[in-house]
Amino acid sequence: MKKYDVVIIGSGPAGLGSAFKLIESNPKLKILLLEKEKICSGGLLNDCKQNYTFPIGFTESYWQKEEAEKYLEEVKTHLKPNILKKENITKYQLRAEKVGVKLLDIKQAHIGTDKSVFLIRDLLAKLENLGVEVKLKSEVLEIEKDAVITDNETYSYKKLIIAPGRMGFSFLQRVMNNFEINYVDNIVDIGIRVETKLENYDIVKDYYDPKFYFPNKVRTFCTNSGNAYVTMEKYHKFNIVNGHALSKDKGENNLVNFAMLRTIGLKKPVRSGQVFATYLARVSNEIGGGLPIMQRIGDFVAGKRSKIEHFNDDLFDFKPTCKACAGDITLAAPSKVMRDLWNSLKLLNDISPGLLHPSTILYYPEIKMYANRPEFVDEYFRVNENMYMIGDGAGTSRGITGAWASGIRVAIGILSKN
Repeated sequence: MKKYDVVIIGSGPAGLGSAFKLIESNPKLKILLLEKEKICSGGLLNDCKQNYTFPIGFTESYWQKEEAEKYLEEVKTHLKPNILKKENITKYQLRAEKVGVKLLDIKQAHIGTDKSVFLIRDLLAKLENLGVEVKLKSEVLEIEKDAVITDNETYSYKKLIIAPGRMGFSFLQRVMNNFEINYVDNIVDIGIRVETKLENYDIVKDYYDPKFYFPNKVRTFCTNSGNAYVTMEKYHKFNIVNGHALSKDKGENNLVNFAMLRTIGLKKPVRSGQVFATYLARVSNEIGGGLPIMQRIGDFVAGKRSKIEHFNDDLFDFKPTCKACAGDITLAAPSKVMRDLWNSLKLLNDISPGLLHPSTILYYPEIKMYANRPEFVDEYFRVNENMYMIGDGAGTSRGITGAWASGIRVAIGILSKN
């Protein structure tokens, strides 16, 4: 059995952040980074949109602005962002304020799905050159008190960092249940992804990923434009939607997509927000024949389902980029959620007129399951004597830069005990 000072599960931004901080601070440490995929998935791979302004990307209950901003400067040294320019931001902020909406001014960078893979490979190569052992396509099957069992080998550890990302929520829950770690699982984001022509949402010409906050806990999330498309993601026997954009080198398709998310905090007797969200997604897939549902706004306003012939080159002069099932999303989405989302879309149309063109497509569901919040025993995200949990999957962050910052903090905690 190979022995390591630190084993890290997950090569996303949280795992990378902890690995770089540990090895750069103490090159003598023996560190193993495990990843079940051939390369990490999630936001770092998909589009690779980065936010460098607090509190975007951070779970505010765990972070203070001063600490977060200090760590963000450290994140920049590794990701080397090219901050995007914004124009006319005051104009849009004033429009938003008039209708009771808040538009945040965020420092952002964007790489694109086609180029992010090269960034990730470069980061992993740098870690290996520093002495970190990286094992891709190595899935963790079981965790013991002082050892990790994968599909290939068993490794012992002194410290274990678990950073599986949002897609690893069920894995994280299983570990917490096995180790009797208390956690809160009552918050989920449920929403839709909107796809339209660039001319119908031209704010993105001035602000790549505008961060709008609406009444009733609704917000925009992950805006993509230029060469943008909606994609389908498989989560544990159900499918949801997400958005991507390629780099500027790939040209433009004159489309834009973004998510509208409603944050829901569930109360007892609901046992699990993750299970609740899973049921919603599976109901939607059942109605959609195994696929997410898409509906034109023209049909939505008329109170009728969309049919496949509605997605054509006639009146509606762009075709959907995602293979979803034409239908009626109101059959699957909870009415309270849909009502809040629709009211927010109407406010957004006041700020950037044209969004509610009849051709605009609504896709459902888009669900973010990153709220498995463990009961931490210290500020370094430690859950027991030798185990730490970080990243979006553990609720310590809500995006790439916040996850990387979580990795820095947990590394500082481990280094302080050595």
